[in-house]
Amino acid sequence: MSTFTSSHALFQVFSDHGMDRVFLVPGESYLGLLDAVVDFPQIDVVTCRHESGAGYMAVADGRLTRKPGVALVSRGPGASNAAIAVHTAQQDAVPMILIVGQIAARDLRREAFQEIDYQKMFGSIAKWVFECQTPEQIGEAAFKAVRMATSGVPGPVVLVIPEDIQQQPVEKPALHHHAQVFGLPDAATMAEITTRLSQAKRPLAIVGGSFDCPGGREALSAFIHHWQLPTMVSFRRHDIFANDDPFFVGDLGLSNPAAQMATLQQSDFILALGTRLGDITTQNFTFPRYAQAPQTLLHCYPDSRIINWDTVADFPLVCDPVGLVSALSKAQAPKPDAGRQEWLAGLRQHAQKWAAWPTRVPKQGVNFTEVVHAIMNRTPLDTTICLDAGTFAAPVYRHFTFKTGQRLMAPLAGAMGYGTPAALACALREPTRTTICIVGDGGFLMTGNEMILAVERKLPIIFIVSNNASYGSIRLHQERGYPGRVSGTTLFNPDFVSLATSFGMQSARIIDKNEIDGVIQAALNQRAPILIEVNTSLDAILP
Repeated sequence: MSTFTSSHALFQVFSDHGMDRVFLVPGESYLGLLDAVVDFPQIDVVTCRHESGAGYMAVADGRLTRKPGVALVSRGPGASNAAIAVHTAQQDAVPMILIVGQIAARDLRREAFQEIDYQKMFGSIAKWVFECQTPEQIGEAAFKAVRMATSGVPGPVVLVIPEDIQQQPVEKPALHHHAQVFGLPDAATMAEITTRLSQAKRPLAIVGGSFDCPGGREALSAFIHHWQLPTMVSFRRHDIFANDDPFFVGDLGLSNPAAQMATLQQSDFILALGTRLGDITTQNFTFPRYAQAPQTLLHCYPDSRIINWDTVADFPLVCDPVGLVSALSKAQAPKPDAGRQEWLAGLRQHAQKWAAWPTRVPKQGVNFTEVVHAIMNRTPLDTTICLDAGTFAAPVYRHFTFKTGQRLMAPLAGAMGYGTPAALACALREPTRTTICIVGDGGFLMTGNEMILAVERKLPIIFIVSNNASYGSIRLHQERGYPGRVSGTTLFNPDFVSLATSFGMQSARIIDKNEIDGVIQAALNQRAPILIEVNTSLDAILP
């Protein structure tokens, strides 16, 4: 590069932080950035077909790397299309940076063509929104954006860059990042925790996304086994703790049985580790109870805003959950106790009963639960399951046994359209793993066009489309609330097999349950992108 510009400063900061990929839909409002990235061959530029797809890919990449996933979009319509990904990053606690090209700085707040005040637009869902005013601010703002996105509760940052400040000469930034250093509770507090934990008759650990980091799962497993604690995963965090572990007692999700919750209420010490204890995990703030729980509550999360937010903890610990469990694993644990073993056995019985595979036979079509069962039985340990949002995913959350090494990528935000872009980001980042995308017909037609990237980059993703010609989740609630009055939930779909063929992909269709195992195994064997359309039963999910 002959001249180091303000746009070069942006990508220099990203490169210095190990951020080596960006997802974008090009726009004339950030042509200066597009020009500058040419000078950074170490940064992979992924060109997408819609801003929501680019945003979702950035969210998935940020979750995998724990560095901010980066999406670049144009002003106005482009930023609006990407808003769903910003919300998903906030709900899922994923570091993300959305870069928006803006109208010229001289025209700001004049209601110019495609102008939006992004502080007003994103202020309630992004951790930080900053609109650069001068070329010199761009590198500094990028440096702060990385810190903001990754500190405390990880989340999205929106960086707005006017088109007329992107190509001015600036000094090369010499900004150095230092990793956060987390402390631990003092010796007296740690001693009290170990004493109360030793005395607990019916303890329970609820574990969340903070353990989704290098060494996190291993440290958690060592702690759980050291203290022999029954363990549940928080909402859609099934891969944090091995589901076939003898101390795994289920997940806290959208529809836990009343009998299970009644037993859980008998616990006397709840350790909420690395979870924000949101409304779904807490069963609408009933477990632990809103304001103050009857149980002893230890809540550990690396952000002071989260601790004591809804329920006051007896041990409100603003620290690194991984560091905490590692320290507690060094303390002396009690000998196996018959009462605790009985408590564990009761919780496991509830979990196993709920997770048992059903035997419902549909009137027509394929019961998609049987497809999920076949996937579980045949996929290797180095498999990543990417889910979209919808009822097709329910058997994964309820019945699929995630073993050590297997990963679940699912939107905590419940955002449709996430599955296909997430699978693409996963396959780009971890090309040797088996990547399976499971998506409904509704969600697939929202972002399925991004699937062409799998063909372009030769990504061996297995796309499985559950086609029941319906927005099934909404239809289910519609039938419960307004039985027999169907409106707005029926879909008229294309031929998905022919669609995949037009993309240059292999494809297959399952119309009978006897075809399931053979088609799934053939897809796993071929190591090339393939789409499998499953003609699924609607009546199998309806009440």
